[in-house]
Amino acid sequence: MGRCWKITAVVAGTAAVAAGAAWPAAATGTATGRTPSEPARNGWRLVDQEGFDRPLRVDGAPWRLDPQGPRSPWNVDAFDDDGEAWKKISGPLFARELATLNVFRKRVAFGRNGWLTAEVAAVDKDRDGRPDSRPGLSTKTLPDGRKVGRISEPSWDAGVLIRPTRPLPRHYRVEMTLRGIDFGGKRNGTFDYDGRHNGYTKEPCKTRYPWTFQGALPGKKRCDYPDVTRENGFYYLTVLDYATPAPHGNPGIHFRRKVIMDGYYSDDARWKNAGTCDPKTGRIYRTFDGTFNGVNALFPRGDLFRETANNNVSNEYYIKTRCGNVSMDKPYGPGDRFEGHLTSAEIRPELLPKAAYRFAVERDRTGYTLEMSGPFRHIGQATLRVHHDFVENGRPIWHYNQTPEEYDGRFDRRLVHKGPAGTYTTEHAWPKGSAYPDSFIIGDPHLNYYEGEAYVDDIRLYVPANGR
Repeated sequence: MGRCWKITAVVAGTAAVAAGAAWPAAATGTATGRTPSEPARNGWRLVDQEGFDRPLRVDGAPWRLDPQGPRSPWNVDAFDDDGEAWKKISGPLFARELATLNVFRKRVAFGRNGWLTAEVAAVDKDRDGRPDSRPGLSTKTLPDGRKVGRISEPSWDAGVLIRPTRPLPRHYRVEMTLRGIDFGGKRNGTFDYDGRHNGYTKEPCKTRYPWTFQGALPGKKRCDYPDVTRENGFYYLTVLDYATPAPHGNPGIHFRRKVIMDGYYSDDARWKNAGTCDPKTGRIYRTFDGTFNGVNALFPRGDLFRETANNNVSNEYYIKTRCGNVSMDKPYGPGDRFEGHLTSAEIRPELLPKAAYRFAVERDRTGYTLEMSGPFRHIGQATLRVHHDFVENGRPIWHYNQTPEEYDGRFDRRLVHKGPAGTYTTEHAWPKGSAYPDSFIIGDPHLNYYEGEAYVDDIRLYVPANGR
């Protein structure tokens, strides 16, 4: 792929929006053969729903070797698994390290008329022709008889996502219900439980190899790369800027997120000053003083980028909570004592599956709304909603425009990504004439991070009731 990596994505993305714009015209409250458990949302009309009442064929589908390169069905851009950016900043070392492993994948459509797609991937580190683990998506029956989708990821070197098969409409509400989560965080006050640490089994050599923000690491072997077991997490509901999300090495997704609701559970001391909102009192407390089961609601900024210690570039975030609004490039809270993520609220995994959490993203004419509902720590049962205009006080949401007409090119810029062997330049990060389809993800998009399982129920897609 060329230097202007987003221009390539633009061409494919614009066509995908046009092809996927026509969603069903009539709402079907029994999209999966059952009556919805909740009334229709005010102002929204249900067009698709998945309740996991029917068996899935994902786990039985054959694995496919990802050929990598521009001809791969999973190719995205220069920040892909084998992307030009990593080759430029790493030199030949990155290609040699990537050649030590294979990636096997599944892409399986499911739901009414195949409106959803499961993307499953696993690494084959010894190149014996088989993935090293068996991640998957299957149905499970809970003790109360309810059926849910089980996202299973028994090893960190794999990923499982649920995404829409077609890009989302111009205006929409998408939501999912969570019935269980075990992707790290504390239980009963400790990260160590069930023979695991932070949700990871305790085998050695669980590292980020070979994908890091600075490319391949000279002089480092696989087990010398940074350990990942101090950082676990899950994407509850996040919108990306291209049509076909799938699990990849984790750095690339940092250039592709429009809005984010995720959990990031790290006992790393680097996050010792991060804050968590108490939505009942409006006060911020140290994340390290909580349960590490928080939900982040983030708006990636299209006007502000951060250079890390390794001279690489990624988005900064704007965060809105009941404790106030925060830009992550500045300290916040009383006495400016906090920095980094401001988590919106903490969920209580021990209450699941009897209780549930609902996560929703809305896109209307003005911008995006993030919503989470459930029994949160401190406040109890509550619905938390935050809205950000596409451009608010001169601050844009990254790649918000689905069509060229929605954006005039004012936030385009040149970004330089530096590594041990060289640099890669993104000449146009957000050019005039660009377009970026909306596609949500639920699950784990990382091939070199995160481990656990989650129970997902009732994924729904709504469009405006007035047809606009």
